[in-house]
Amino acid sequence: MVVERINVENCKAHLQLIPALGGGIAQLDVRHPSGEWLPVLRPWNGRMEDGPFELGSNVLVPFSNRISRGGFEHDGAFHPIPPNLAGEPFPIHGDGFQRGWRLVARSGETVELECDGAIGPFHYRARQVFTLGPEKLDIKLTVQNISGRSLPFGIGFHPWFPRNAGTRLQFLAEEVWLEDNEHLPTGRRKLCEIPDWNFSDGRALPDRWINNAFGGWAGEAVIMQGKGAVSVRILASDNLGYALLYSPDAKADFFCFEPVSHPVDAHNLVGRPGLKILEDRHEMTGSMTLEWEEAYGTR
Repeated sequence: MVVERINVENCKAHLQLIPALGGGIAQLDVRHPSGEWLPVLRPWNGRMEDGPFELGSNVLVPFSNRISRGGFEHDGAFHPIPPNLAGEPFPIHGDGFQRGWRLVARSGETVELECDGAIGPFHYRARQVFTLGPEKLDIKLTVQNISGRSLPFGIGFHPWFPRNAGTRLQFLAEEVWLEDNEHLPTGRRKLCEIPDWNFSDGRALPDRWINNAFGGWAGEAVIMQGKGAVSVRILASDNLGYALLYSPDAKADFFCFEPVSHPVDAHNLVGRPGLKILEDRHEMTGSMTLEWEEAYGTR
């Protein structure tokens, strides 16, 4: 089977997109001053049969992470959503990452992809715009509600970064959401109460499982990498006020730092934090930028 791959290149960076796998990023490499190409994101293994979560980055639309209770209530009605991944009891990450995306525009180092999706009550049209520069990648995600009714939407990005012995993470946040054995939230704790999860000064990732949402995130994070990977700064739009940090343990060769608009199961939380009620034909947009120029001291 021939897989469509969209390649964007300049003198310092190379981006590869796979429209058929959720419009995801298969590769983002940067040229080291030595001439060697090093990864910013975990490289794709190249096997379509392994699915989109083997890519370097996925898009989250029309919601991020899990929704419990088989759905949610809105405007006096219950809206069911079936599970969408084998082995998962709850719907997770919307279905944009499972859809085929189509190329609608390309100009120089900018690529625009689009898809139509439907999961539960959500019917939507989504658009991603990728712009690759020598020292950064900008991604803009827009979702338009075409469900014929108002619904609470959310969006986010799910990049997978290399993890090695030298990897360090730094970001500011106010609180962390705890999870139960079904990966649903059980409450919040101030980070000052859990110093092991406070990354404000930069630290190594935990040796054990971590899969938690951080609230009051400042919209910026720095990943400092050891040998063989590229250090990067993550910047997110103001409406992506939460960050999910996931890594199984110290043996894993990856971790995820996900800028998202809302915490896990926000559709069933009081106040629906971070979700945006979109009327029919209305839309919301969020963005993520990955910068790597600091890794080479060009600032």
